[in-house]
Amino acid sequence: MKQTKKGVRDIALDVLESVEKNQAYSNLLLNSMINKHQLSSADSGLLTEITYGTIQRKMTLDYYLQPFIKNEKKTLSWVINLLRLSVYQMVYLDKIPDHAIIYEAVEIAKKRGHKGITSMVNGILRNVQRKGLRSLEEIEDRALRLAIETSHPSWLVRRWIEQFGFEKTADMCETNLTAPVQSARVNVKKISRSELVSMLTEEGYYVEKSPILEEAIYCLKGNLAHSESYKMGFLSIQDESSMLVAHALDASGNDIVLDCCAAPGGKTTHIAEGLTTGQVVAIDLHEHKVKLIKEQAQRLGLRNIKTEVSDSRNVQELFNKEGFDKVLVDAPCSGLGVMRRKPDVKYTKTKDDIIKLSSIQNQLLIAAAPLVKKGGNLIYSTCTVDQEENDLVANLFLEKHPDFERDLTLKDRMPESVQPLVVDNKLQVFPQDFGSDGFFIASFRKKVL
Repeated sequence: MKQTKKGVRDIALDVLESVEKNQAYSNLLLNSMINKHQLSSADSGLLTEITYGTIQRKMTLDYYLQPFIKNEKKTLSWVINLLRLSVYQMVYLDKIPDHAIIYEAVEIAKKRGHKGITSMVNGILRNVQRKGLRSLEEIEDRALRLAIETSHPSWLVRRWIEQFGFEKTADMCETNLTAPVQSARVNVKKISRSELVSMLTEEGYYVEKSPILEEAIYCLKGNLAHSESYKMGFLSIQDESSMLVAHALDASGNDIVLDCCAAPGGKTTHIAEGLTTGQVVAIDLHEHKVKLIKEQAQRLGLRNIKTEVSDSRNVQELFNKEGFDKVLVDAPCSGLGVMRRKPDVKYTKTKDDIIKLSSIQNQLLIAAAPLVKKGGNLIYSTCTVDQEENDLVANLFLEKHPDFERDLTLKDRMPESVQPLVVDNKLQVFPQDFGSDGFFIASFRKKVL
């Protein structure tokens, strides 16, 4: 048993190093490592837990470690990551005794470094065990304490406190530290939700119906992407917040829909599942991403999706004015709503990123607007919570486009439990609202003059 366990921590260290040095996405890297090392489900679970946990709580771990590391600047990055990984297990995991964690860390240090490093790692971890950790109460600045306590950059916490107040920010930061439950969308063209739940239960998955959306299920054990039902096109892996977009768009019958920035195709296929004779035209900038949309459409048995490789800022060159009943602009964004799935996002994004993105978001809406038919809907969505990318972009669009109005019927199209979150023509979902991703939707209607 020891050997596999040692392997897991070694692999975790490789992932942490790669995330830090190459800005690799932790979720993608973890999947490839699990496959590469053919880990058992128990080892995959441990690897995911300790890797995500260490990234998730990096600032807190550094705060705890700081008094014990004499010269942090001169300490090699893999050594810092090994210490973080070990302290994470000591503080947040009950299953593994401290002496085993320290032993494993020392073994890894022996393998990767020289004697001096090995005794330093041993010394620091034994000190942590003996002296205990300093209290977060020592931080007097309330916003800074929240930032360190929940491992969110201080600039971001202060920005959110300004936008949403202290309580809502604290709730969001704490929720961002919890593991998300996998949710999936039933392909109602092929199967009912009850039938799918029975089928997955027989396959050995622990699933339950979502109380929020009629086409959603939660998976409490196992990964549905590996299920037979997935291969047969009975479901798609999608977050519930993201499913709300198709409800906002409300395309049906023979509607012709344009989906800008459509990859990897979760929303595209959801919209297509709701049509009968209509069609979705899905655009994305990159060939390899458009391929993903095609693959999903094929897996789900949807023939009403047409794809184009193009920059969605140039849609006017591709299509006729007022050629679409509904248009979706699911814009590239900072992703600050999906930190539970991609914990590394919070350390890499900057204020400048948000400013640049809001400019692109504006350009995308300006490009898409002329293609909406009179009386048709334009939906703008992002997976972020930042007001500069959400409310401000939506407000600016209306200011500049007198031929559009706020669509106040958005609320009626939302599931009952989500309706209280709709204000006018906008919906802002926070991660703490119903355990989904942070998400924003705004609905505009082209005036019939």
